[in-house]
Amino acid sequence: MHFEVSKFIQMVALCACILVPSTGWSSTIEETPSAIAMTGDALFVRPVMLATTIIGAGLFIISSPFSALGGNVGEAWDVLVEGPFETTFVRCLGCTANGRKVTQTVEQEDK
Repeated sequence: MHFEVSKFIQMVALCACILVPSTGWSSTIEETPSAIAMTGDALFVRPVMLATTIIGAGLFIISSPFSALGGNVGEAWDVLVEGPFETTFVRCLGCTANGRKVTQTVEQEDK
């Protein structure tokens, strides 16, 4: 009985390991920001996030010895530098989610 329950739990865990990564690719973000959202983003949010990126980089440099001792240099980089950088430079104008907005598929022709 115990062997059958153990095999069932292993099977469910294996199925979860196979299915969970595919859920990250299953949904796409389709946003159509308004002119007001784009203007507000360009005038207010981007300059503030640029300053946050610069200040975060300075804080990362100052705190990196302590982060190295704590073993979380990667987490400190993600929070202090990478997150604000992506919000500043990678996010489409007026969008709320980070990432590039792909409007069309471009195929390369063979010559």
